[in-house]
Amino acid sequence: MAEEKENQEVEQEPKKEGGNKLLLIVIIVLLLLLLVIGGLVAYFLLSGNDDTQQPPQQQQKIEKKHKVDSMTEIGPIYPLDPFVVNLVSPNADRYLKCKIDLELDSPDLQKEIDKKLPAIRDLIIQILSSKSVEEIQTAKGKQKLKEEIKRKINEILTTGEIKNVYFTEFVVQ
Repeated sequence: MAEEKENQEVEQEPKKEGGNKLLLIVIIVLLLLLLVIGGLVAYFLLSGNDDTQQPPQQQQKIEKKHKVDSMTEIGPIYPLDPFVVNLVSPNADRYLKCKIDLELDSPDLQKEIDKKLPAIRDLIIQILSSKSVEEIQTAKGKQKLKEEIKRKINEILTTGEIKNVYFTEFVVQ
């Protein structure tokens, strides 16, 4: 009888170890699942959009209406002759050819720009030739360049201001 009890205990011990391993695997899988779910919940909560108050269709209508309004309110356009300038480049000769149009806030500003055209062209040439290819290659770089041109020209104008700067041609070689 004593031998039978020892045999039963020996047989039961491996079963307990196998059961413990299975329980450990189940716990690990559940913890990983909880981590993944927690990560997803945190991601969605932290990346939530503040614009979720309106349905997407209404947001698109408002954005389109704003874009249409701003494009219908374009002021007089003053086209400038093309610019060809050398860019700052340490290892090769690079140049930029661009054509710029200025959007004016009123037609009266055209007379002042006509008078100050050599100064405005010189200002634009200085700005363009101070840039490197890397600075003007990206869309963000072009936008910064537009803002800088607009700001510098507006500093020398007295009867009005430039509302926007448009690149109608932009080639870097």
